[in-house]
Amino acid sequence: MVSTVVHVALAGLIAVALLRDSFGVRSLAVVVGAVILVDFDVFVGWWIVGAHRAAFHTLLLPLILIGVLVYDTRFREQSSIGQRFGTDGVRTAWVAVAAITFAGIGPDLFMNGVNLFYPLHDQFYQLNGHIRISTKEGLIQTFVDLSPTESPDQSPATSPDSGQVAVGSTDDVGDRFQTGFDPSPSETGGESGSVERIFPIVDSGQQLLLVLTSVFVVSSRLLEERR
Repeated sequence: MVSTVVHVALAGLIAVALLRDSFGVRSLAVVVGAVILVDFDVFVGWWIVGAHRAAFHTLLLPLILIGVLVYDTRFREQSSIGQRFGTDGVRTAWVAVAAITFAGIGPDLFMNGVNLFYPLHDQFYQLNGHIRISTKEGLIQTFVDLSPTESPDQSPATSPDSGQVAVGSTDDVGDRFQTGFDPSPSETGGESGSVERIFPIVDSGQQLLLVLTSVFVVSSRLLEERR
């Protein structure tokens, strides 16, 4: 599972890399805050079973935001974002959308899966695999299965290295993503009694390295801005 801490760490690195001269505490807070909001669909799951990893993890969210930004900055005589927040505000908005896509939705796509096109298409997808170079077989990738399907009724593979896998709808996997806020996602309305609530921080050495690297990079950039 990818915790909000890991999402925030990746968002911080994206902010440092893309904000350029617009980088600051406020712009960083906007980018990080936008990524945190993606995980707020866990609360939607209190009323709609399976909404976590679906309601705000859909690619329709950044696509809608991109459409709004393109209209505001390209087709209006004067951008409302630019008029109120200047060029820094426009850049921050674009970076926030990038962070939502790559730091908010992306990590979960590769870990347990997300409902990529919800609500237009109710299907969770998990993308996993590896890319290798073999002296005998050449380039090998297992993220997307390019082999021909033997029959139309063949079920999708479920191996961890099998590539893009449709893992079910919200009804099928509604109780799959337990969180500290919603430890029993199959039950709407929350839980009563002494239910154990686990709030993950990091679940692997790679995630810890990412968090520590982000803390170092973001802190260093903030210190530079104060000079």
